[in-house]
Parts: sequence; C-alpha cells; structure tokens
Amino acid sequence: MTQSPNPISLFHEWMEEAEKNEINDPNAMSLATANKDGIPSVRMVLLKGADEKGFVFYTNLKSRKARELMENPNAALCLHWKSLRKQVRVEGAIEPVSDEEADEYFQSRARVSRIGAWASKQSQEMEGRFELEKRVAEYTAKFGVGEIPRPDFWSGFRLKPKVIEFWSDQKFRLHDRIVYEVNDGNWATVRLFP
Repeated sequence: MTQSPNPISLFHEWMEEAEKNEINDPNAMSLATANKDGIPSVRMVLLKGADEKGFVFYTNLKSRKARELMENPNAALCLHWKSLRKQVRVEGAIEPVSDEEADEYFQSRARVSRIGAWASKQSQEMEGRFELEKRVAEYTAKFGVGEIPRPDFWSGFRLKPKVIEFWSDQKFRLHDRIVYEVNDGNWATVRLFP
C-alpha cells in the first residue's frame, strides 16, 4: 500500500474504487457509539460525506445512536469492502452538522425517504408493521404533492477524525496497516504489524 501524506485523499481513492466494484452500498459503514456509562453498541449506517472536516451521516435525533452520541460525543466507524479486501477505520469526536447541511441533504433524498423520516419513530417499540405503514400513509396524505420539510428531530453528525487506519489484505495474512493520527492539525503516520 502506498503511503499518502493526506489520509482524506487516500480515503477518496479507496472510496472511488469501492463505488466501481462493490455491488451494494459502498458507503455502508459500521458506527460504534457508547452511552454515558461506556456501554458500547454498533450498527450499520450510510456515509453521506467525507472531507477535511470529517465523516458525515444522518439519523433521527431520537434514535439510540443519536442519544448515545449526545451523551458521549466520541465514536468510531469502519468501512469494509469485502470484494476489495480493504477496510478503513476512523475514530474521533462527534459534532452536529449545521441546519443548512441537514436541510440540503434532506431535500436531496427520495420523496419516500423524506416521508419515512417523518413516519418512523426510530428505535421506539411498535405494535407491528401496520403501525409503520399507517404512519407512512398519514404523512403521505399530509404532505400531498407539496414540499416536505426536514423534521426538527432529524439531522446529521460529523465524526472529526483523530485516527484513521487503512487496512489492506495481503498473502499469508501479512496485511498492510497504515495509521494516521492528527497532532496540532498535522497528520503523522505509522505502519503497524498485521
């Protein structure tokens, strides 16, 4: 694996390769959070942006992940591309995206996804599938063919990377691992044993 001075540039190279080769959701990533007591949980979410400021994803602010991120604003994520035999791990602090960013992304979503954001009481118990379908029908009727505003309980988070690790599978399990760590705004790199 070639070492790059900028891990975000390297990430974009790998993401472009994944977008060409992964069959489903090359932007799928596991997101690990922990509550205020340090009890961890992990789930899959979709990466919706990555730049020098961080890695962005969106969710219902009443979901378990959002509650945990507000209690303990640190997280880790992992993108694993099985067909490429590569993965990227990122650790860092969490901050909310701006209302403008959330509005812009929300309006870019498919109409049914915007209605779904209103209809889903994410992470809360429901009696059965019919309850969700009923809520989707109610919000579909409510918004008709008009605009669908972003709910105030739906937004995004940005993971500001402190550590980024690139892992690439190699023969005989002698994998390549390069870790980037930011110090005073500069990235330092080290290679790790597999």
